[in-house]
Amino acid sequence: MAKETAKGKTKEIEKEKKEKKSENRKEITITIDGQEWEKALDKAFQMKVKNVTVDGFRKGKCPRNIYEKKYGKESLYLDAAEASVQKAYQKLIDEHKEIVPVVQPKVDIHSIDDEKVEFLFTIITAPEVKIKKYKGLSVEKQKVEVTKEEIEHEMGHLLEKYTELVTKEKGKVEKGNVAIIDFEGFKDGVAFEGGKGENYSLEIGSNTFIPGFEDQIIGMKQGEEKEIHVTFPEDYMAEDLKGKDVIFKVKVNEIKEKQARELDKEFFEDLGMEGVDTKEKLEKEIESSIKANKEMEAENAHIDKILEEVGKQVDVDIPEEMVEEQIDNMIHRFEHQLQMQGLNLDVYLKYTNSDRQALRNQMEKDAYQHVLYRLMLEEIVKLEKVEVTEEEVDKEIKTVSEKYNMSEEDFIKEFGGRDMIKYDLEMRKVIELLKEANKK
Repeated sequence: MAKETAKGKTKEIEKEKKEKKSENRKEITITIDGQEWEKALDKAFQMKVKNVTVDGFRKGKCPRNIYEKKYGKESLYLDAAEASVQKAYQKLIDEHKEIVPVVQPKVDIHSIDDEKVEFLFTIITAPEVKIKKYKGLSVEKQKVEVTKEEIEHEMGHLLEKYTELVTKEKGKVEKGNVAIIDFEGFKDGVAFEGGKGENYSLEIGSNTFIPGFEDQIIGMKQGEEKEIHVTFPEDYMAEDLKGKDVIFKVKVNEIKEKQARELDKEFFEDLGMEGVDTKEKLEKEIESSIKANKEMEAENAHIDKILEEVGKQVDVDIPEEMVEEQIDNMIHRFEHQLQMQGLNLDVYLKYTNSDRQALRNQMEKDAYQHVLYRLMLEEIVKLEKVEVTEEEVDKEIKTVSEKYNMSEEDFIKEFGGRDMIKYDLEMRKVIELLKEANKK
């Protein structure tokens, strides 16, 4: 009896979930017919006929009635439907102003013939968001401190960065030296692609070459030539070199060693920091820089913690389509980042021994969280009646466009329009509100 009751409750919960999901999913049929459909068919014909050759007519000059006898009117349907989708969607928006899609609608052809085309749009609308509590959660912000060790560590980095390389007149290559080398790689006695370089600066110990290569440079003299035997790693990108034994013919043209810098006048001139000409002033500048970075990190961590705590108070059934669209956006941004590094997604996936579905699975949790926070913040905008004036939007446009030396028109276009700028300002206002309302 208890098991039957439990099963009954489970079915009720599943039914309730399905009903909630159906509330966010609207299926609407839109028809394009009459003159609109005939114009679409005619447009499809005009495009099709350009590439059609019919006996007795020059290419692209076949009359429509002859074309339809040869190929059938049905051959125009899909192109005409494709040309009509946007008009059908606008018709849907005009006729159903109460429906606001939150993701790109899915569209299918419900039916199509000489007289009309019927599109079936599946619209996903925003789910109901209930927030039990978003104030008084007492989220503490981390205090920021800069230690003497951190300042000294950064000072060491600066000295290392501005280290000078001087030619080593005598002696052999040692770890830490920079060897200027010519090299060429051979597999089975044949030179392989990408295995050759001239006057290449190689820092010994940087591990930028395949394992074993740099170690065998150690001890060579200027002008010395040598054959270096190494094995490519099993996970190397080039398939024909994975795990293969190769020989590199190497010549050392020059040896350079690092010369430690002192905190002298010449160093401060090279550093080029305005007003910084003593160790004490440099330490203060470094401290200020470290503190600014730490404060920014602490601020971001504080906001993340507030969003996390408020998120625990949210009751919402997020449509899977919203999460999938967010994953699409994340992958698009990731592809753009790879392109900036001269890579593409397929090469990255091959190198990491992964695939697109695995990448989507990896991003799913962050995508869900992003959608949750967005819905949550939008609900708080309504609850708190947060408003952004047109004057505030104008000020933001002016400030940011000047900061990045852009025209206001280019900035608006780059950001996605005034509405997106206004939305961003709303989100920032809400976050400031949450910070104030959840102080510890």
